[in-house]
Amino acid sequence: MNKFGTAIILAGGKSSRMGFDKQFLKIDKRRLMDSLVHKLNEEFEEIIIVTNKPKYYIGLSHKIITDKIENKGPLGGIHVGLKESSSKYALVVACDMPNINMDYIRYMKKCIENQEIDGCVTSFGDWIEPFSGFYSKEIVDAIEKHLLSNRRSINSLLKHLRIYYIEEKKARKFSPNWDMFLNLNTKEDLNSYLEKYGNV
Repeated sequence: MNKFGTAIILAGGKSSRMGFDKQFLKIDKRRLMDSLVHKLNEEFEEIIIVTNKPKYYIGLSHKIITDKIENKGPLGGIHVGLKESSSKYALVVACDMPNINMDYIRYMKKCIENQEIDGCVTSFGDWIEPFSGFYSKEIVDAIEKHLLSNRRSINSLLKHLRIYYIEEKKARKFSPNWDMFLNLNTKEDLNSYLEKYGNV
């Protein structure tokens, strides 16, 4: 089994705060999803897209899947993505992250390549950044139990697992302004991003 061959893109959220479906978001007239796939193809052999609208991805060569345990938020997407992954560890990103940092992703892989762990995420003060993060295929059962007990929090799950945490100080060497973890959750986020980086 390939150790780091898979990247999972979560594209199934309701996008209620944005007002339209974020998986179809365009920046500089190019769909953000396509840009993400292009970047991830540099480093990963298998791309899995978890979406609630699979019909819009017909014809792509990547794995297109939907949640097995529905309406459970991002953790439901991580669950099915890891279940379908052909690698021991998979990178998980969200479809609304325009600035993923491939150098940092490679650094994360180096940090954990000789570790026997359940995942790797980045610390942010007392919080964590669950995306971009690596998760082990071996935690599928733990996620399932978590979800079926009506718990949806990624943070609460990770507290019970063997997680390698990269300190904020080290991560900021790759992204001093922390924009590699930026999510475009609202129209205000999008407008602010476009003022800096591009146009719809």
